[in-house]
Amino acid sequence: MASGPVAAPAGPALVLLNPCAAGGRAWRLADPLRKQLNSVAPAAAFAVVDDVERARALLLERPEGSRAVLIGGDGTVHRLLPALVERKLSLGLVPVGSGNDLARALGLRGLAWPDALALALHGPASGCDLGELVTEHGAWPFASSVEAGFDAAIARRAAEGPQWLRGLPRYLWATLGELAALRRRRLRVIVDGELVHDGDALFASTLNTPTYGAGMPAVPGARIDDGRLDLLIAGRFGRLGTLLMLPRLLAGRHLGHPEVRTAPFTQLRVECVAEMPLAADGEPLAGARAVAVRVMPGALQAVRGPGESGGTGEPRRPRAG
Repeated sequence: MASGPVAAPAGPALVLLNPCAAGGRAWRLADPLRKQLNSVAPAAAFAVVDDVERARALLLERPEGSRAVLIGGDGTVHRLLPALVERKLSLGLVPVGSGNDLARALGLRGLAWPDALALALHGPASGCDLGELVTEHGAWPFASSVEAGFDAAIARRAAEGPQWLRGLPRYLWATLGELAALRRRRLRVIVDGELVHDGDALFASTLNTPTYGAGMPAVPGARIDDGRLDLLIAGRFGRLGTLLMLPRLLAGRHLGHPEVRTAPFTQLRVECVAEMPLAADGEPLAGARAVAVRVMPGALQAVRGPGESGGTGEPRRPRAG
């Protein structure tokens, strides 16, 4: 389980702005951020970094346990998670990305960026779970979700889509585009050592946050600090069924459908005869025929916001079991 809040670390923070976030619009914050930091945290180190390797190098140079403030979205956090975990850095997030599902789970959505920055710099952090995805291509920590199947194909299309589309409209555009090439796959899904599905499925994805795809409430009861992840399986849907399911997904009413199921877990394995499309935190990855996922309880210290309620804006509900 997650640890309780810890005080903001002493010493200056490292503040990194990803100018490529939100389709490249985040670069406009560079000058306002410099001015704001000069006023509220003049000792903080600030860098505008569009190169992932340079950003990782800067994080790896930080003292263990110090504060890193990332200004970007889910993709920014995803690419830098390995360095954050290795150096045991506490994360302050200023969400300016397209998806921001991690920010929703942390209660940061709706904050004006100066308020989010002040909180990221000085707020206490508490333990949050992460997940780890393992395929034949490597291993990656993730904060929000792993998509396998149809929704991973959507993530890839969204990443390649027009830059003027943002947030949920971008994912809806990608979803409608993927319907034309809709494909089910035969999946074997093993949850904590038990076979729970062996047959056709549209996707089998993992949630650490209640939402994915820029706010779609995929598993509304999911918690980022309960020491578990949540499996979401969509079964034998065709084009029409998928299209009709979309409004239910957007309203969080899809879990009552007989072809949709969820299951909390600590370890998961998904196998497929053919290669599955994959994505993590909305970032496309190389496809694979088998994936393993495990929870990493309390692996990240992160600052939470005043709207922190489990990530959907609704009060936290107790989880069974």
